[in-house]
Amino acid sequence: MEPRRSGLAIYVALRYNLSVPGEEKSVLQPEMLEALAEFRHRLRQFLHFSETAAEKAGLHPQQHQLLLQIAGAPPGAPVTVGYIAERLGLRHNSTVELCDRCEEAGLLARRHNQADRRCVLLEVSPKGRKMLEMLSIDHARELDDLAPRLIRALGRLRPRKAATLEAR
Repeated sequence: MEPRRSGLAIYVALRYNLSVPGEEKSVLQPEMLEALAEFRHRLRQFLHFSETAAEKAGLHPQQHQLLLQIAGAPPGAPVTVGYIAERLGLRHNSTVELCDRCEEAGLLARRHNQADRRCVLLEVSPKGRKMLEMLSIDHARELDDLAPRLIRALGRLRPRKAATLEAR
């Protein structure tokens, strides 16, 4: 005779079986993989463009990304090394080195927060802003061209995701 299972045990077993890789056949259908590959390709096209544009302007791609994150921070947000490290997905010490190189190149300035002198804030310098504006115009043009294809690729993923979640 088989032992009786509690509702919790059945729930846990069902959740486990739903999360076992290879069992989610509806997610890994060829159409889904094709849509994911297309979306990733379109993203990579834009990233390649961005990296190349930064290099043509005389910046390393991470310098461009740093300037963009500083200039594009929400109003009133304290733009610190920690904030930038999080936004760029870098370690604190790597971000400090990147900021040092940008400061040496005249692209950014550091200043102490008036309320807390221990806190150092980052600002884009006039030279950095000029570079960023030039790159942003180029990026906007590229996105005008690429956005419809990116949106189409992303749209191919959404209905399948919703259907897969509803089936569960």
